[in-house]
Amino acid sequence: MTATQHIALISVHGDPAIEIGKEEAGGQNVYVRQVGESLAKQGWQVTMLTRKTHPDQEPIVEHHDNCRTVRLTAGPETFVHRDKIFPYLPEFVTQIQHFQQDVGIQYSLIHTNYWLSSWVGMELKQRQPTVQVHTHHSLGSVKYRSVSDIPPIASTRLATEKRCIETIDRVIATSPQEMEDMRKVTSKGNIEVIPCGTDIHRFGSIPKTTARQILGISPETKLVFYVGRFDPRKGIETLVRAIGHSQLRGKADLQLIVGGGSRSGHKDGDERDRLIALVRDLGMEEFVHFPGRIADGQMAEYYAAADVCVLPSHYEPFGLVAIEAMACGTPIVASAVGGLQYTIAHEETGLLVPPKDDIAFAEAIDRILCNPEFREELGLAARQRVLEQFSWDSVAERLSRVYTQLLEEPVLQL
Repeated sequence: MTATQHIALISVHGDPAIEIGKEEAGGQNVYVRQVGESLAKQGWQVTMLTRKTHPDQEPIVEHHDNCRTVRLTAGPETFVHRDKIFPYLPEFVTQIQHFQQDVGIQYSLIHTNYWLSSWVGMELKQRQPTVQVHTHHSLGSVKYRSVSDIPPIASTRLATEKRCIETIDRVIATSPQEMEDMRKVTSKGNIEVIPCGTDIHRFGSIPKTTARQILGISPETKLVFYVGRFDPRKGIETLVRAIGHSQLRGKADLQLIVGGGSRSGHKDGDERDRLIALVRDLGMEEFVHFPGRIADGQMAEYYAAADVCVLPSHYEPFGLVAIEAMACGTPIVASAVGGLQYTIAHEETGLLVPPKDDIAFAEAIDRILCNPEFREELGLAARQRVLEQFSWDSVAERLSRVYTQLLEEPVLQL
């Protein structure tokens, strides 16, 4: 690999330059941005391609040397839910080709993210010689088992994911569990496990006492923390009900902070409104708080201030929140599903419990809150596990080796 090797990270609906916490901005956005910047430090010329969602957005955002986000117009310049973006993908492919012509480069390798981008990559691969690597971030075959309202696009998504796994140059699974899920889709294709990462310098830089002073939280408070999208599949209702069952309720200063969420009128915001109403109905308003979107610059403080971070998801391919909290020395209570079974070492860095089981979550949370020495032991081990396995630089190094290997092989057209 040379310093002039141009590669593209394609993330149609997950803008890596957008502020994290806004509508549809979550783990995928973080993954693409952090991988892109880490690869650029290694000498790759990285362009991150996404869809423009507002007329006022800058078309090009320069992040660091060799790393930029390029926003392409495909369909209306407004937010479109990911389940409705597919009709605009052919235009997105054409815009990539036009951009390459305008700047006088052709991407020798593309790393696509989520099934929409995989379709874009496979179509682009038919039009020009390029290597395609793909990260799913979530699989339709898993997602649709846990939801009742299956969208009309489901059959297209499932077919695209299967074709992607079977035909592209390399598929990246972020955990052994995700690889198993892919193998249930098809036995064909080249899959490699490379986890997601986190910023080990930013997360873990603030002591718990300092974080609580900054946020105005008492040293005696038993603080439980959730942050993420507001979606029924995230299991937030399970967490709320679990806190209601806690043995500490009414006996200690027990507090639950549920961070994130968009404004009313959006799917994410409507779920947040539903949960706020549930808290009110359960008489828990005094100790369950919804601060809204937490600024990215404050995330390390919230993680560090918490006694335990909870991920009650019905399914998670990986779970970036888990390793961000672990990097801060905060133990995890999480559903024993998907990649959470890989990132979290049960009884060592946190506790895994059955999804949708509010009693089991309550018992696990109480076990940590009522045993400070156990909490400290879990937190230290959690930080160490992240240092050893989940830094962004180590993730980028492993991806870089995959890219270099594939670029040295003959490029096959789909």
